[in-house]
Amino acid sequence: MLSRRNFFSAVFAVVLSFLSWSNFVPAAYALGGKLPALNSPAPSFSLPTNTGDGTVSLQDYQGKWVVLYFYPKDFTSGCTLEARRFQQDMGEYTSRNAQIIGVSADSVDSHAKFCDSEGLKFPLLADEGGAVSKSYGSWLGIFSMRHTFIISPKGELKATFTGVNPSVHSKEVLSKLDELKSA
Repeated sequence: MLSRRNFFSAVFAVVLSFLSWSNFVPAAYALGGKLPALNSPAPSFSLPTNTGDGTVSLQDYQGKWVVLYFYPKDFTSGCTLEARRFQQDMGEYTSRNAQIIGVSADSVDSHAKFCDSEGLKFPLLADEGGAVSKSYGSWLGIFSMRHTFIISPKGELKATFTGVNPSVHSKEVLSKLDELKSA
């Protein structure tokens, strides 16, 4: 028989699991800090990347939907799986006029090696000091949290994902993107 303390600990663990699974975000805060408000202008950014002209800015994608995803570290199992799923679904994003952009605290060189090893065709941005991650409430001291934001073609923040499951996340984002586009 469970003790009273163990019972409440088990219930608390189940509730936390459910909240994480359901993408619940209390009062616009997440583990990485205060999240930017929905339907407000998305925080602007310009960061170095391993692709194109060497920097990517939010302004570069005016007129397109932007899927801005933050992740902890190149070459780790969850981050690799998440990136592979986004790449696998790239055609579906392109057909929805959406650009995928990944952000982590890793260097441009690390991103280049990660893109080469995984065949990634979307930009990964080097937020080495965490300034952009902080502005999106996705910074935890030395790395970015696994959060995703959908930004409208007008530059407004339309959706936030925390508690991301890398194996199904890309499909969740596509579903939300379809919902937003039809609204």
